Amino acid sequence: MTIYNHRFIIKSIFLFGLLACVSETFAQVVTIPIETANQAVVLQAGNDKRLRCIYFGHKLSNAKEYESVPEAYKQAEDHAGLLNSAYTPSGSRNLFEPAITVTHADGNQSLDLQYVSHEVKSAGSGVSLLSVLLKDPVYNFEVTLYYKYYHQDDVIEQWSVIKHHEKGKVTLQKYASANLHVKANEYWLKQFHGDWAKEMQPEESKLTHGIKTLDSKLGTRANLFMPSVFMVSLNGPAKEDEGSVLYGGLEWSGNFKVDMEVDNQDNLRIIAGINNYASAYVLNAETDFTTPPFVYTLSDKGTGDASRHLHNWARNFKLLNGKGERLTLLNNWESTYFDFNEQKLGELLKDTKKLGVDLFLLDDGWFGNNHPRNDDHAGLGDWRENRKKLPNGIASIAKEAVNNGVKFGIWIEPEMVNPRSDLYQKHPDWVVKQPKREEYYFRNQLALDLSNLKVQDFVYQVVDSLFIKAPSLAYIKWDCNAVTYNAYAVHLKDAQSQFYVEYVRGLYKVLQRIRAKYPTVPMMLCSGGGGRVDYGALQYFTEFWPSDNTDPMERIFIQWNYSYFYPAIATSNHVTDWGKQPIKFRTDVAMMGKLGFDIVVSKLNTNDLQFCQNAVKAYNDLKGVIWQGDQYRLRSPYEQNMACIMYADAAKSTVIMFNYLVNNRYGESSKMPVKLKGLDPQKRYLVKEINLYPGTQSTIKNNLTLSGDFLMTVGVNPDLNSQRTSVILSLTEVK
Repeated sequence: MTIYNHRFIIKSIFLFGLLACVSETFAQVVTIPIETANQAVVLQAGNDKRLRCIYFGHKLSNAKEYESVPEAYKQAEDHAGLLNSAYTPSGSRNLFEPAITVTHADGNQSLDLQYVSHEVKSAGSGVSLLSVLLKDPVYNFEVTLYYKYYHQDDVIEQWSVIKHHEKGKVTLQKYASANLHVKANEYWLKQFHGDWAKEMQPEESKLTHGIKTLDSKLGTRANLFMPSVFMVSLNGPAKEDEGSVLYGGLEWSGNFKVDMEVDNQDNLRIIAGINNYASAYVLNAETDFTTPPFVYTLSDKGTGDASRHLHNWARNFKLLNGKGERLTLLNNWESTYFDFNEQKLGELLKDTKKLGVDLFLLDDGWFGNNHPRNDDHAGLGDWRENRKKLPNGIASIAKEAVNNGVKFGIWIEPEMVNPRSDLYQKHPDWVVKQPKREEYYFRNQLALDLSNLKVQDFVYQVVDSLFIKAPSLAYIKWDCNAVTYNAYAVHLKDAQSQFYVEYVRGLYKVLQRIRAKYPTVPMMLCSGGGGRVDYGALQYFTEFWPSDNTDPMERIFIQWNYSYFYPAIATSNHVTDWGKQPIKFRTDVAMMGKLGFDIVVSKLNTNDLQFCQNAVKAYNDLKGVIWQGDQYRLRSPYEQNMACIMYADAAKSTVIMFNYLVNNRYGESSKMPVKLKGLDPQKRYLVKEINLYPGTQSTIKNNLTLSGDFLMTVGVNPDLNSQRTSVILSLTEVK
């Protein structure tokens, strides 16, 4: 071999090695864009193998340019290099709120998660699923982050799966579902709070440095004081049709926690998941711990656009039978309360048929013998028909309903027990209560321990037995009226800190069994009104009960705030005798969702009865647009003397517009026209008032035909005043 060839070979080997090193260095920088139609979350693993979120915002036309985003920011030093971590661990370099905290089998409390690999799969038409595997380089511990993104709906679900292979047990001290990183000049949080009959009260404030926490520690009925849904506006409070806004919510029916931290770089870190309050979770080796999804959407076109994203996603992918039918109904609760018998129910079945609705719903009070359910102090847990009230059982009532040409539904509260019940005496070990503490009641009842497999079987059998007795049963109203006091589960023994997690998991297992056997039966998620409203539960229920407060004036505000996050088809609204408004106002408000009645039909005067009958017929013609149409909030009751909201079908050819006067002071009226949205400017629409009270005439001009351009630029005046406090307008395309 010549010297020349020898040198050439050495030089070639050196260059090849150098190129290999360079290639390996570049290969270590991995950029992962998560893109929907309009938004993007971009993850990147650098040379240090730590996964970071480098971008969250409007989708760029050139995905390669995401890599240039970090260079555009000249912010304060990130001392730990983890401020924008995609899933922040604790105990090592991190200086801010972590997404995960663990105690290893050897007692060490540090964690370092490094990128290993990622994979993108199709999860259905227009849906992708990204999984990113992270591992600790020292401990045999791993976290897989999942991002399920719905391209057309601009919605992302995010959760984590935690697993270890250590020799012994690992304790999870905190285990979030999502860790978002947002950059803006300022952040405005709109949150909601409340109590019984005061649900979804809004508050908006600027987020400042430090941590703002939204959470619940109620166990059951977790949303009673604060729901997990929220919105964060960027660079100033977003409006209905302008501004950047992030909607978020945890799909979990128990204790939740959302931490919002503005850090030293003036960025916002959002960490959301199950509340780790009193909930350290001991995880065995080779066992998956899956956190619930955190759902979010980002819009730069205001709160209305964000709502429509979430509504479409819910109907298409999450809400049970979101594209299907719903039943109008008559409920007996406010007609009879606990005082009824077969004869009274027979008359109510006839009233159901007379009213024209689909179903009669038998509410609380139908069960209990040794401890009759004549008020809310006794009977919960003893799910056998009361022999005095229903000597022939619910099968007889269900059969009579069919004979009257209507369907039959029933109320249950299977998660709860009264101390005055056979169940409490027979199975005290099934009851959630501290053995050394005095019992403390919420609405005279306690929760059953759904972390117990035997209790899960019992609750399932409560539902199953009803269908066995009455196969024609067509509707379940599932209530849950108590929160959890003195949390303790006998069968968990020394694992009490896992109770809050296992309770919700137990609830979901029961609901999964019910849906496996009865997949299509409509069920209302009641929970005392607003106590359990989340997409974790709504995958098993067709609708939810927003509030026990059915005063229509109050309901306008409550339903308005729910409308930010939940579609109309999921909102169950009843006409009742609450409030001083006329029957038309009460019915018009209830029609802005899934319609029901809770009134004494026999006491309606002739005109009121005729109006209700006509309203049911009109609703049956309108409901498709209300349930499936795009929603536009036009006038806020918080800002003006009226509330206006409209629904438009996909073809922009049919519109339903609800208008309510919310201020009864002298001379209040709709002085200015209301501009519509979402129409085709080239189409012409016939504007007509519908749902008129018998004997009245509309003040809207006959055969009023206006272009979409006019309606969106100038608008239409519904002519609200003290004599016309609610007006429903239909707009249909003139061809």
